[in-house]
Amino acid sequence: MPTQYSLSPEMAHFIEKSRSFSVDSLEIDTQRRSYSRMCQAFTPTRSAELEVKDFKLAGVSVRSYRPHRLSADQPVPCVLYLHGGGWVVGDLDSHDFLTAALAVDLNAVVIAVDYRLAPEHPFPAGLRDSLAVWHALQIQAGRLGIDPQRVAIAGDSAGGNLAAAVCLALRDAGERQPVGQALIYPGLGGADDLPSRTECFDAPLLSTADIAFYQQLYLPQGERSPYALPLDATDFRGLAPAFVAVAQFDPLRDDGVCYERALREAGVATEFDSGLGLVHGSLRGKGRVPEVDAVYWRLVAALRGFIYPQ
Repeated sequence: MPTQYSLSPEMAHFIEKSRSFSVDSLEIDTQRRSYSRMCQAFTPTRSAELEVKDFKLAGVSVRSYRPHRLSADQPVPCVLYLHGGGWVVGDLDSHDFLTAALAVDLNAVVIAVDYRLAPEHPFPAGLRDSLAVWHALQIQAGRLGIDPQRVAIAGDSAGGNLAAAVCLALRDAGERQPVGQALIYPGLGGADDLPSRTECFDAPLLSTADIAFYQQLYLPQGERSPYALPLDATDFRGLAPAFVAVAQFDPLRDDGVCYERALREAGVATEFDSGLGLVHGSLRGKGRVPEVDAVYWRLVAALRGFIYPQ
């Protein structure tokens, strides 16, 4: 492990356990199986307080988590969640540890999206799936028992990229924004010369080389679009209020720093978390690493503020 990163003992143990599942192969199916095994090792038993259903919205597989204590008579708030994994790995199971917990702790419906993955389905497939589910939630809100005007969007890593892109696409189409966007260590297409790219080039669990590898699979033609790389946008006005959390030891750190600043300067209400002591992907350490628990509860507080406004 690189030695220049000041990690807590709990974080170091989390990283060591995560790395025990790593493989050297660049074969995508092998990487997906390895990622799934790793995620499963950090996924606790779901709370008995939840009703969990897998189904399709707009032809896209989703998983709904609904706390039993939610009203069945009144429409309730919802969070649309987009998982991380470099647009290449991950699925409904990989982030069950997080989506199930958020539903309980928010007392809200959480709907996770199994968007299509690269390299079989490069940009804009994942974004189109995410937008399709967003629109289906709006149209079918009554059937789903949710309030279409109290839907937030959230995602980590590549999922944070997609969440930001959904907000941009909705804004540009003149459609209603989510009540809030929560982005956790998002990859947003920041410049190669951002300080975090060199300061954290060999950071645990995600290196600068890894970023280039996954981005090339997502954007094989090297195209640039704000919907693929949200930091390429020239106008950040009119976007949903944002909670942006980064990880201190992450080459993607400054993507979130730059995006939060761009939103704030455009008049968008923001909250920023600098993720002291965190590494990329460390949300899986929830319940094991105190600094991860701290950012998790700040995420919960931010989402509560979006979907349960005062």
